[in-house]
Amino acid sequence: MPSLTRDEVAHLARLARLQLPDDELAHYAEQLEVILGAVAQVSEVAGADVPPTSHPLPLRNVTREDVSRPGLTAEEALAGAPAQEEGRFRVPRILGEEA
Repeated sequence: MPSLTRDEVAHLARLARLQLPDDELAHYAEQLEVILGAVAQVSEVAGADVPPTSHPLPLRNVTREDVSRPGLTAEEALAGAPAQEEGRFRVPRILGEEA
C-alpha cells in the first residue's frame, strides 16, 4: 500500500500554495494514504481487458444533426411586428429616458 510521509504532504501543500499547520500535516497524510490505497485497489481490478472510460454506462449523443434550413425572410419576420422602421423592429426607447 502506498504511503505518504509528513514531509511529502508538506511538499504537496507548498506546491498547491496551501499553508497547513504542522498538526494537520499528519492528519492529511493519513487521509491521503487511504485515498491512495483505494486508487491502488481500483488499479488492481482494472486489467488490460478493461478499457479506460469516463462513465460506467455507455453514453451516446442525443442531439440531432445540425442541418441548415431556410429561415424567415425579413418581410415575413416583420409581418407580425407591432411597429417597424426601415426594415427593422421598432421598440420603445428604454435608455436615456428621464425617470
